[in-house]
Amino acid sequence: MPPIPGSSAPRAAPPRWGRRAAFSLAALGVIGAVAAGVFAPEPRAPGAPTLAGVGPGTRARPADIIDVHVHVSPRGVPRLLELMRTHGIRQAVNLSGGDPLSGLDAQLEAAASATDRLIVFTTLAYEQAQFPDYGARMAQLVRVAHARGARGLKIAKVLGLGLATRRGARIPVDDPDLDPVFEAAGELGMPVAIHTGDPEAFWLPVDEHNPRRAELGVHPGWALHGRPLPSFEELLAELERRIARHPRTTFISVHFGNAAERPGYVARLLRTYPNLYIDTAARIPELGRHPASEMRAFFIEFQDRILFGSDLGVGPAPSPLFLGSSGADPPRAEDERRFFDASWRYFESGDRQFDHPTPIQGDWKIDGIALPPSVIAKVYHENAERVLRLR
Repeated sequence: MPPIPGSSAPRAAPPRWGRRAAFSLAALGVIGAVAAGVFAPEPRAPGAPTLAGVGPGTRARPADIIDVHVHVSPRGVPRLLELMRTHGIRQAVNLSGGDPLSGLDAQLEAAASATDRLIVFTTLAYEQAQFPDYGARMAQLVRVAHARGARGLKIAKVLGLGLATRRGARIPVDDPDLDPVFEAAGELGMPVAIHTGDPEAFWLPVDEHNPRRAELGVHPGWALHGRPLPSFEELLAELERRIARHPRTTFISVHFGNAAERPGYVARLLRTYPNLYIDTAARIPELGRHPASEMRAFFIEFQDRILFGSDLGVGPAPSPLFLGSSGADPPRAEDERRFFDASWRYFESGDRQFDHPTPIQGDWKIDGIALPPSVIAKVYHENAERVLRLR
C-alpha cells in the first residue's frame, strides 16, 4: 500500500463524499442519549443504605474516579482539569483525540500539560473511506497514532449510520474491509471504544409517546424516524459480529453497550464475549428507569466489566458544557452539580425518586442502586486501570 499523502504533514482538503451518502459526519456528531419503556419505581429494600447527604455540592466520601468517556478540545483542557478537581475525578479519557492527519498532535500536546491526568484515544480518519483500500489506510493511521502516544481508538456512530464509500455505499459496522483496523488495535493493546447507533427512541416518531421528545424537539436533526437507515436491531447485530470477529481486541461498547434500553441483551453479550466491556456514559437516566434491584444485580454480576463514563464535553470558557446531552439553553452551575452528584447518588445510595443527571433526556425520576463499596471501586477506577493498563 502506498504511503498516505500527508501522514507526516498537515492534512490536505479531504475528498468529497459520494453523492448517495445518507448523512454527513457533521450531521452525526457525538451525542449521548437513550430511551425505552417506563418502569414503575420499586420501594427501597429494608436496611438498604442511603446517602441522604449526597446533594448539590456534597460527597459522601472522597472519590477516586477515572472517567473513560469525555470529549475535550485542546483549549478546554484547563477547564476540564478544574471540573475534575471539583468533582473528584482523578483521570479522564478524551475520546475526541483526532487522528494523525488532523488534531491528534494538538490533543496529545494538551494532554501532556495535564501531567498524566488525561489519556488520549485516536479516532479514525473517516475521509479515507473515499479510497479503495480505506481499511488498510485507516489501520496504518492507527499504528501511527499509537506510535505518537494515543492509548486507544474511538469509533464514532457515523460507522454504520453515515459513513459511505466513494460510490455512496453505506459501510456497515462489521465491514470486512475494516478488519485490519480492529486487528491492529488488538495487536497494539489499544482498547476500542465503539459507539454504534443511537438511543432506541430516536427511531420512533417524535410525538407525545416518545420518551425523548423534549431532547429531539431541541435537536430535530438527531431524529432518525423515516430516514433511510438500518434499524436499531440491525446495527446491534453488526456490532456483535464485529466484537465476535476479534477476540484478541478489547472493546468498550460505550453508552452501556449501546443498548441501555435492553440490559438483558447487554448481559448476554457480556456473558458471551470476554473481550467486551461497557461504560455508563450518558445512560444513568435510562438505567434509572429499570427496577433498581435488577440494575443492582446487573452491576454486581458484571462488576469487573463496567467502567464509569460521563459523556462530558468541554471547550474553552465561555462555551457551554455538554452534560451528556444539551438543551435549548446553556447549562447553569446547578446543572453541572446535578450532573455529577446525581451520578454518584445513583451508584452509591438507595435513595428513591430523585432527579437524574440530564433532565433534557426525560422527565422521570430514578432510584439509586446502592452498590457495595467494593463494586463501586471497580466501576469508578479499578476496571479502567486494568483495561487502560495503568497499573
